[in-house]
Amino acid sequence: MPKKEPTRCPWPGADARMIEYHDTIWGTPEHDDRKLYAKLVLDGAQAGLSWKTILHRSDGYRRAFDDWNVEKIARYGKKDVARLLADEGIIRNRAKVASAIKNAQAWLRIMEAGKGSFDDFLWKHVEHTTIVNRWKDAKHVPASTPISDALSKELKKADFSFVGSTIIYAYMQAIGMVDDHLATCWRRTGK
Repeated sequence: MPKKEPTRCPWPGADARMIEYHDTIWGTPEHDDRKLYAKLVLDGAQAGLSWKTILHRSDGYRRAFDDWNVEKIARYGKKDVARLLADEGIIRNRAKVASAIKNAQAWLRIMEAGKGSFDDFLWKHVEHTTIVNRWKDAKHVPASTPISDALSKELKKADFSFVGSTIIYAYMQAIGMVDDHLATCWRRTGK
């Protein structure tokens, strides 16, 4: 008799990689600065595309961006940009490639300013505690919130790009600042 699949949020569909992402990463608090940078780049790359498209290229991104070595990415020059724009393993969009480099430079400025970690920079917006929502239907999950608006504004002020409030809310969900697993989902916090 086949094992019964647990009830989960509807957005992963039947795609195995999306299911694995939902079940193991999405909504799980992330505090590693390098991983936080990587997820910010991936969420920015998603703009105008589906998450499935980016998720299936995430290994290509990790390879193309030197295993998310932020210090190295911040120094990328014209040759690196040309290499990235020719790399079929990522989304070859000039603005998104430039954003990844610009965001690495902004990330380094935050780290070098002695204001704490990137983790602190982000998580202070939720008082270092995951916001657990209690949505019963996916149609109730917002695209942005006042908190994502504030974090987006602060990131833009720090010279990050591809960090609009909708992208940032998706990012907050991805890194576990917000738990938007539906009430019926097996991954729901506090079930």
